Amino acid sequence: MLRRLFVLASALMTGVLLAGCGMLADSNAGEGKTLRIGYITWDENVANSNLVKVILEDEFGYERVELQLADLSLVFEGVAEGEVDAFLDVWMPNHADLLKRAGDRVEQLPPWYIGKTRYGIAVPDYMEDVRSIADLNDSGATRIHGIEPGAVFHTQISEEVIPAYGLELRLVESSTPAMLAELEKAYRAQRPFVFLAWSPHWMNLEYDFHYLEDPLDAQGHFDEPSKLSSIVRAGLAEDDPVAYALISNMRLTEDQVNQLELAIRKAGDPEEGARSWLGDNRDVVRPWIDAAHAAG
Repeated sequence: MLRRLFVLASALMTGVLLAGCGMLADSNAGEGKTLRIGYITWDENVANSNLVKVILEDEFGYERVELQLADLSLVFEGVAEGEVDAFLDVWMPNHADLLKRAGDRVEQLPPWYIGKTRYGIAVPDYMEDVRSIADLNDSGATRIHGIEPGAVFHTQISEEVIPAYGLELRLVESSTPAMLAELEKAYRAQRPFVFLAWSPHWMNLEYDFHYLEDPLDAQGHFDEPSKLSSIVRAGLAEDDPVAYALISNMRLTEDQVNQLELAIRKAGDPEEGARSWLGDNRDVVRPWIDAAHAAG
């Protein structure tokens, strides 16, 4: 009898310990399941997509969470058409037109970013005489370094900002990694450099820079604070309540996003970087995981 009580007590204690570590008995709630997440090369999107992938595969036993890279408009279209299940980096109001086009074929979830974003044309602090977009023609720069083709801010710069200020600089589209690589080279050499900057992003920890004043308000709403949220395809809540609950409950502060991105940069692999960050930040993701367990 005593032996049976000891075994029972040991089993209960093991369950408590596993729960405390985040390895609950139903950690295989996703066994055999797959999920498709569309993403773009923006660092915060690479970071949160890989973090969700690692949690679903490692914590819930999903067979595979596939990350599908595409241009921004194609990601929205993919979620609307049901070709992918989710996209985790909707900037509102910047993406309002894309969201309107998707209509009721997608569901927008509550904002996951806790904080105030920034977005706009910027220069390194060593360009101390350049304080306004109106100063750019005398800055020594010849280009405004943009990000991925299809970024909605690019249209605003080409059609509104450049004509409004009579800028002789031209907008150059490339990619976020390419723009950051050029920023690094220019920063080391202290060369004039004009680029699109935003927060949250690890660049805010690595470089000293400032956003340019826009007295003509030619950037429109693009330099105003945005809310960052996710969209999922219609029906995901019923088809996959675990993934839906996890994504719905994701919350990250500016510092947490920046540190997650830096962990990925240091690791040289998004999945491994996300896994490393997760190991040091269990308390951050605990509410998301608890909500996903409850949904399963």
